[in-house]
Amino acid sequence: MNFFNQLVTKAKPYSLELLAMAKDHSETLRQLLARYPKHITTVVAAVLLGGGGGAFAVANLGPDAAKLPVSTLVETIQTPNLEIQVAALEQLSLKLYRNDITRGSDTAESLLRRLGLVDSAAANYIRKTPEVRQALLNRSGRNVSVEANEQQQMLRLTTRWLKSDNDSQFQRMVITRSADNKFSVRTDTAPLTASVRMAGGTVASSLYAASDEARLPDTVTRQLADVFSGQIDFHRALRKGAVFSVVYETLEAEGEPLRTGRLLSAEITNDKKTYDAVWFQEPGQKGAYYTMDGDSLRRAFLASPVPYSRRTSGFGMRQHPILHTQRAHTGVDYAAPTGTPVMSVADGVVSESSYQGAYGNMVVIQHNANQSTVYAHLSRMNVRKGQTIKQGETVGAVGSTGLSTGPHLHFEFRINGRHVDPLTLAQQGSAEPISAAMRPQFNQRTQYARSQLMAAAQMRQGNVQ
Repeated sequence: MNFFNQLVTKAKPYSLELLAMAKDHSETLRQLLARYPKHITTVVAAVLLGGGGGAFAVANLGPDAAKLPVSTLVETIQTPNLEIQVAALEQLSLKLYRNDITRGSDTAESLLRRLGLVDSAAANYIRKTPEVRQALLNRSGRNVSVEANEQQQMLRLTTRWLKSDNDSQFQRMVITRSADNKFSVRTDTAPLTASVRMAGGTVASSLYAASDEARLPDTVTRQLADVFSGQIDFHRALRKGAVFSVVYETLEAEGEPLRTGRLLSAEITNDKKTYDAVWFQEPGQKGAYYTMDGDSLRRAFLASPVPYSRRTSGFGMRQHPILHTQRAHTGVDYAAPTGTPVMSVADGVVSESSYQGAYGNMVVIQHNANQSTVYAHLSRMNVRKGQTIKQGETVGAVGSTGLSTGPHLHFEFRINGRHVDPLTLAQQGSAEPISAAMRPQFNQRTQYARSQLMAAAQMRQGNVQ
């Protein structure tokens, strides 16, 4: 170690001299390197080793971990009394909760059994109490929730339904069981709460199948088809791979959806072309659907009186399926299951509602002085002669009455009594665009609608992935 220190001490003057000479005497330095190569190399190595040794010494100034003191802490933990805990748990009464939907064939026992209850006293109370029996039995589609004890006895039952005379309120019936096993019931009225939902889908075979896959309510799908009926022929022009996004309203009772509301906005991309729609209502006027640019989508006639159906026979000459003769087909046939609702394609007055031979149960609606529509082979007729009807209201249901090979709707469009191809209905006029005074409010509405539709599209893409 003494030798190493002496070497570094002797090397430092030479190193400083060499650095000074390097600046002004490069030629001299070159001669020194040629004359004393071993001496200069030894000096440089000594300087570097000396610097490295200094750095190593600084890095080892910390204490030795092996010499640090070690302490041991000992704490006594008391084991809890498990017997006391088990006894406390035995004193607790567990409550069970379950939901189900009423069926038209329900008895008191079958309804309670589906709810996981075995309670003869509760079943007897349901049967013998008129208010309860009317609300729960011979009803289908009502949500029922129950609270029960460990013995599978009903403690509380709640059901809700829409008021028949008020779309903004619902009725709630609650049955409770007291500590002395006596039942009581109360029924009250409360307001519905509106909420917004989003959905989207991709068409593989039909709009109906795609909306069903997306769990879209039928009423919303029907509105979707109606809104774009003037732009897209959903029977013939809807392509595989078409995508749609929708934003719609639901009316809820304490978080439980009771009714589907209005379609608020929608977008469909079909055959590389995108169509959009948004609901907007000017103050003091009837609301309607518009494109995002403000053009009205309301048509004088709906494109089809039967949603999601399959067109089986068009307008013109054909071979009659029963008579087997060539004759003119004066309308369009839509195949659909018996009982499928049939809608009026426009506002009007019912001029005929009766059985008409080969047409079977037939409804005729006069829309204006020269235009009328015919709905034939109905299984039932929901309107009477002279009744005023609005566009989209139900006139009857698909059937197979009269001269028919199976359940379908025969639909005609007449102008001054002359039969015209019903496919021309969708092109019959439109309403006025958004007024200039309402344009700022409309632009705000469309901006919000676009953001919602974008979110719905992202949900659809997420489902696909």
